[in-house]
Amino acid sequence: MPQSHQLKSRMTTPKPESIKTASEPQVPGYEHLLGGIDLLITTARRFAVRATNAVMTATYWDAGRQIVEFEQGGKARATYGAALLVRLSADLAARHGRGFSVDNLERFRLFYQRFPLPEISATPLRISESPTRKSKEPPRAGQISAMPLRKSEPAVLAWIETLASRLPLSWSHYTRLIRLKSNDAFTFYHGEALRGGWTIKQLDRQITSKFYERALLSRNKAAMLTKGGKATPADTLTPDEEIRDPLVLEFLNLRDEYSETDLEDALIRHLETFLMELGSDFAFIGRQRRLRIGSEWYRIDLLFFHRRLRCLVVIDLKLGKFTHADAGQMHLYLNYAREHWTHEGENPPVGLILCAEKDESVARYALENLGSKVLAREYQMLLPNEKLLAAELEKTRHQLASTR
Repeated sequence: MPQSHQLKSRMTTPKPESIKTASEPQVPGYEHLLGGIDLLITTARRFAVRATNAVMTATYWDAGRQIVEFEQGGKARATYGAALLVRLSADLAARHGRGFSVDNLERFRLFYQRFPLPEISATPLRISESPTRKSKEPPRAGQISAMPLRKSEPAVLAWIETLASRLPLSWSHYTRLIRLKSNDAFTFYHGEALRGGWTIKQLDRQITSKFYERALLSRNKAAMLTKGGKATPADTLTPDEEIRDPLVLEFLNLRDEYSETDLEDALIRHLETFLMELGSDFAFIGRQRRLRIGSEWYRIDLLFFHRRLRCLVVIDLKLGKFTHADAGQMHLYLNYAREHWTHEGENPPVGLILCAEKDESVARYALENLGSKVLAREYQMLLPNEKLLAAELEKTRHQLASTR
């Protein structure tokens, strides 16, 4: 099907919230019925997310345990080193989708190491030898996948339930806690989060505000803990936020596209095609690339590699007016890309901010962080002209809007 027809069919689909109910007749007791079902659904969704979080946390803890125990299984495994996580990441992603990057596998391992649960670390899930391999020597790197689990699915589920009962906080909580360098601080925040029923927002706020250090210095520690541990309105998580937690969506291998409008999605796809058509310099890397900085999740709309400039090009699309906050966020992306995604020998990444508000389209390159003025001039010469990009954005926005 041609792209224009796909866009039109997608963008003309009626939205659930657009259905009008004002003309419906008022029925006695209806609001009570609606309120009861609404409460039921909201409560059930919260329960479902928390149950998923418990299973997810237990799963990641045991994955970390298996990685650590495998690495400690002898010289042959120890020498495999970092390559283990690279291979494991690729194989798990091929089988289960997102959520199993090398960084995440390292988090699993660190989670187990920081929270070992020694009294239950003897797992009932035993690894059997491959039928074709009877030697008792440690398996070589190429034989990792030839080690099936003996236990049945019910046994695995029972083991996960056992772990979940010992890991009462969500995975979001633990990912924040394991970044603490002090074991004493880890123990303190873990205990206070349990005692006070802290949401992840409250835990993050308390860590950021140095609650542990302030409690240590306080003369009246009991009063400090009572007062400081109280939640604020900003700490509350809505059911919608809980359900759309990127970690939960990632675990369930669901798409994280709730915040996108049809127009934004269509613009991103068109810009991808447009930049590829400008020449062979732009190599497409990914769309809607998610990254985590601290406890916050962000998403980059488009990521390219420019062959002649030998650098990444980070593209962010905004449907509103360009603001200084957009520039600040882009520099955050660039700093992350420079540290985590740039390979040796490549130039610093460059950012492109595209704003498609109703009255005007704007394209801005973020070049201020480049250390060399010569390199900055080269970037400006080889990258598409900002006015050209803004004009294409404006034309595309009008075309797409007219099909709605």
